[in-house]
Amino acid sequence: QVQLVESVGGLVQPGVSLRLSCVVSVRTLSSYAMGWFRQAPWKEREFVATINASGGYTDYTTTVKGRFTISRDNAKNTVYLQMNSLKPEDTDLYYCAARNRPYSTGRVDQYDYWGQGTQVTVSS
Repeated sequence: QVQLVESVGGLVQPGVSLRLSCVVSVRTLSSYAMGWFRQAPWKEREFVATINASGGYTDYTTTVKGRFTISRDNAKNTVYLQMNSLKPEDTDLYYCAARNRPYSTGRVDQYDYWGQGTQVTVSS
């Protein structure tokens, strides 16, 4: 069974940076495309960022382009989400997801495994 464990998020002030990590319990992470999603209690889960299996392709939702960076270290079975210039509207529960295909996608229903979620709150 594939397990994903996200790092603890936290409460941060607007404008600061925060990096989330996600450790994936698989033999070869390089076979999986990965994604980050987020969800507020009253909203559907939404796409944030995705990276293909090799790490050569990334994509982001419009609202985070230029501020967030997704990356991966396949040797460490870890995916990261570097979040800069955080805004209050970035407050959400963030999920890491793995797709048992090499090609990335922003579709929630295309991911096979999910982490438990980590709360990020941006507030002064």
